[in-house]
Amino acid sequence: MIIRKISLAVSVFFSITGFAQDVVKTDTEIKPEVKISYLDSVKNSFVKNDLAIRVDSLWMNELTSLDIYDDLCKDIQTINKDVTIDQELPTELLKQRLQVMNEKSPFEIEYNQGLENIIKSFLKNRKKSFSRLMALSEYYFPIFEDAFAKQNVPLEIKYLAVVESALNPKAVSKMGATGLWQFMYGTGKQYDLKIDSYIDERSDPLKATAAASEYMTKMFNVFGDWELVLASYNSGPGNVTKAIRRSGGKTKYWDIRNYLPKETQGYVPAFLATMYLFEFHKEHGINPQRAVVKNFETDTIRIKEKMSFKQIADLLDMPQSQLELLNPSYKLKVVPYYQNEEHFLRLPKNKIATFVNNEDKIYAYVKHDSNIYKMPSRLAQKLTPKIKTKSIKVPEPLDLESYIVQKGDNLSSIAEKYDVAVADIKQWNNLKNNAVVVGKSLKIKPKDLISKTAQEVIKKPTETAVASAEISNKNEIEVEYVVKNGDNLGNIAKKFGVTLSELKEWNSLTSNNLALGKTLVVSKKENTVVETTTTVVASNSIDSFKKKAAAAKSIGEDYYVKKGDSLYSISKKYPGVTISDIKKWNGIKDEDIKPGMKLKING
Repeated sequence: MIIRKISLAVSVFFSITGFAQDVVKTDTEIKPEVKISYLDSVKNSFVKNDLAIRVDSLWMNELTSLDIYDDLCKDIQTINKDVTIDQELPTELLKQRLQVMNEKSPFEIEYNQGLENIIKSFLKNRKKSFSRLMALSEYYFPIFEDAFAKQNVPLEIKYLAVVESALNPKAVSKMGATGLWQFMYGTGKQYDLKIDSYIDERSDPLKATAAASEYMTKMFNVFGDWELVLASYNSGPGNVTKAIRRSGGKTKYWDIRNYLPKETQGYVPAFLATMYLFEFHKEHGINPQRAVVKNFETDTIRIKEKMSFKQIADLLDMPQSQLELLNPSYKLKVVPYYQNEEHFLRLPKNKIATFVNNEDKIYAYVKHDSNIYKMPSRLAQKLTPKIKTKSIKVPEPLDLESYIVQKGDNLSSIAEKYDVAVADIKQWNNLKNNAVVVGKSLKIKPKDLISKTAQEVIKKPTETAVASAEISNKNEIEVEYVVKNGDNLGNIAKKFGVTLSELKEWNSLTSNNLALGKTLVVSKKENTVVETTTTVVASNSIDSFKKKAAAAKSIGEDYYVKKGDSLYSISKKYPGVTISDIKKWNGIKDEDIKPGMKLKING
């Protein structure tokens, strides 16, 4: 018994000693150092603002989408006022409503069969578009009304911007008219709108609206009739004057309408039909979509250094698309800095506070980021050591999947459903615009069926360099993101410019469910080539690179054109190959290629 107790005591002693050693070992382990970028270190030092803004990424998409503009432009140019539309709207009821509009408007709104047909056409084909337009109007209409009130212009003219641009400041017509009010280059210059390589104030809502208001006032002083002012805005005052002469001196729009250009004949009725739908949208079951951003919730700040939208979006943690919405006059997504000229940036008010409180740090980061020169990709390909690749081609299904268009569908929703691009659907179905008809069969190629190319990369160590430049071959860098409250795969994908499929693949996800605090891989960055101030002695001359490039291009390969291919898409499959190369190697004069055609690559 005594021996047994002694043995038990000894075993307990050694167990405690071993446990103590494990604890000491654990405590002395050195945790790996976590490196953070300069951008993150700057943002971590920001004075935080308690207010936060939530931007609905889907609604931001609506603001920058041009599909409504394309559809409305087509309607106005091709609409037939003489075709009767089968739509439930009694003529007597329409007359009563038009009379109500006429009584409180300086426009002479009269019933006629052509106007009824256009209103019914919009109700039948464009109800969903007007629901979206009414959401946009919550942002733009207060700007318009303020400018028009200053010039004593009828506030109803605000509906003209719907007809002109579908409330899209980035809209550009086939003739080059630009912005919400569709100013031509010469007209924009005439009204002192700045247009240069960086800025186009025809897209600035405030300045372009002030110019439009000034134009309307001048034209009313000439014609004394607001319908004729609208007609002159569309076709020019010269055409209106000719129509007055040809009509025998009549001065009312409805009297000279048949003497105006064809597009202008449908222009004013389209304006009146738009006004009607906005005024009586509830009666027709048109429910405006919600607007997340309101103009009064924004303000401007003067910029003291040249900076890009990407730099601003990264620093302020806001979508770049929101910056584009609020600052559409900056053509290159860059706020320039000229001597003796001031440039302003419009931001949500809570972001203004963050910017002002951390201005020095922001400009320091912008200066640091701008000093990092990134070599153009084509030059980088020429200078980077060549990599041998072996392609394994996976057979591509020949048949496309069919989809029948349902009520309420549009190209955007169908593309989102199949996780493909709108442009691809249009190409597969030879569509010239975004209009789709209920019941129409569309050919769709689901994204998971699109052919992929697996590559085996064999790297060859080569000493290659160029004077005053250092080629940095980095491994693929993964960018991680921690899931926050309110996040879902959709908004995370849009925030980082990737697809749902990529997010799922990178993170081995089988469903769309996410847990708070989960770390996701949201980007896999490619190699970058960065210029350094250190002079590097080249072991091989530039001529050697040219010889290697020539040797690489001497390796021939045949490519058989598939359905849906273009010279651009084919060139993308072969790094360093351009459309011009393919044309030269195959004696092609234009870009007309057909399925089954054999093309020589690297000739």
